[in-house]
Amino acid sequence: MWELLYLFLTLCQLLCCQAEATAAPVTPQSCSLDCIQQGRPACEYCRITRRDVRKALGFKSIERFGSCIPWPCFELLGNEDPKICQHYVQAPNDVKVEFLNDSNSQSDTIIVSWKPSYYGIAFLRGFQVSLQALGGTSVACQLFLFHRNLSLPTSHAQRVYKSDPFPGLSLGSQYAVTVMALPVPEEWESFYRSEIFSTRSCAEKNGFEQCKNDWYPKHIKVQQEGSAITVTFNLAPPNLGIRSYFSLCYINGRKKYTNIIPDLTTNKTHHSYQLSDLQEGTNYTCEIAANEVDAVRKMFNVHVEHSQKEDASPRSVTPSLAFVLPLSLVAVAVLGGCLAIVIRRRTKLQMKKFDIQLDIINKHEEVGNQEELLSLRKNRLTPPRLLICYSSHEGPAHVKAVMQLGVFIQQHMATQVCLDLWDSLSVAEEGSMAWHCRQIRESDFVLVMCSRGFNQRPKPEDDDGDEDQAYSSDAIIQLIGAEVGRAKAWGQDLSKYMAAIFEYSEETDIPTELRLISHYVLTSDLPLLFSHLHGVALHRPGAYLKIDHISEKGFAKVPAGAALQWAIYEAGMALEGKGQHSLEEGD
Repeated sequence: MWELLYLFLTLCQLLCCQAEATAAPVTPQSCSLDCIQQGRPACEYCRITRRDVRKALGFKSIERFGSCIPWPCFELLGNEDPKICQHYVQAPNDVKVEFLNDSNSQSDTIIVSWKPSYYGIAFLRGFQVSLQALGGTSVACQLFLFHRNLSLPTSHAQRVYKSDPFPGLSLGSQYAVTVMALPVPEEWESFYRSEIFSTRSCAEKNGFEQCKNDWYPKHIKVQQEGSAITVTFNLAPPNLGIRSYFSLCYINGRKKYTNIIPDLTTNKTHHSYQLSDLQEGTNYTCEIAANEVDAVRKMFNVHVEHSQKEDASPRSVTPSLAFVLPLSLVAVAVLGGCLAIVIRRRTKLQMKKFDIQLDIINKHEEVGNQEELLSLRKNRLTPPRLLICYSSHEGPAHVKAVMQLGVFIQQHMATQVCLDLWDSLSVAEEGSMAWHCRQIRESDFVLVMCSRGFNQRPKPEDDDGDEDQAYSSDAIIQLIGAEVGRAKAWGQDLSKYMAAIFEYSEETDIPTELRLISHYVLTSDLPLLFSHLHGVALHRPGAYLKIDHISEKGFAKVPAGAALQWAIYEAGMALEGKGQHSLEEGD
């Protein structure tokens, strides 16, 4: 009999809880502080304004104390019953953020909802909701109280309570919302619940066509007629106010920039422009975007085919031209032969006059041709920009070797080097991943110095800064590997990325995802690295590239090269000692 009664009561309680759960959310009411203190039934869940707090606390200016401190419970609810503010109430549950549709296209508005906890719900006096921008100082706060005579039953833990709207939030920003259960005794913890959320982007709220910073050309068509490359793209809507665009095509570290100013009087929806001075038979990777700060870039590929002008059919030649052309060629050949004979006889007479042997001159000319120097391309206005990535897992000796390599390349290989060790302030300000992503995007080349650290993941229990750097290096290498794989899948140029090892490392230290790109052994391959950075050939018929201070034996003659050689030696010795120490520990 008692068991049946117990089951019946339990079933009734569950049904009551379900009914409470399906009840409408509780929204704040506008009521006076006097109504709350007197416990009137009409003041069940009330919003407390700054004016109410100022009246209860007697402060002329409460802003000096901050707008989100937990306000004294006695002063707001009355101090007739001291026990009303002495019980523990646990943090709310199920905190959610809901976006509201408002007419302001430049900001977002949210409402926060939550459920009270079972624990201490009978002594719950209200909630305080605060909102703060991550990385900023702006804070908004809302205070809600129950009247003093209200004691919530356990079933109300399934009810959803809501805040007032928080308007004017910046689009595409991160915020932290905190819901605090009142009262807050000093000796207790876990009295609040926080959630981090991001506001909607401009495109998410207003649509893609209404946002200048998010807009980019979606429809791009590339056509080739002869040697002319014509690109057609859709223009931005007039309401965005975008008047100019730019295009950027690059290959092997060379960039071709094109400024685009369409004539909106002739066509307001599409525009065509031409790409000039592109090399035939080459694949270019191009980008196009609005000429605005931080504009989104649309990437596309351009394959420049060989011009067909040279393959015109001979049938199109008129009979008279077909008859005259061979005769002209024969006449030119005869005149050229006669002129060559005269010049040769005159040269021999001069040689006999000065008693010089022709075989000695020919031998000297052959030697001279072998030592001909090749100059760098003169069409580059600035030196190539090189980002060096590495792992710090091997220790400071390896990091020093990487740094000395950067010094040598910048001083003696006509290259601008980007290294996180030299830009620590920006790395600390942006974060390591954000800094590397920006440098990868802006650099002409990316050199990954591979080592054993790429295959040795740090242990999770290590929490020092070096392990954080190792994790960051691992993520950066995975990012570069993903970029390489994407470029390979799309048939794009892979020359931007390179991998290298020092002589104390092995080729197996190069991660699998980087095996698709060029890789070098330093310092023996310094000439090859120079050739890659500047796009010059090391050898051609009768000539080869000769630069003493980047050769395998000559680089150590300059101070930066000697420092690099010594740093590599020290790093190799340090890694060898580290390996022997690991073997001894294993034994």
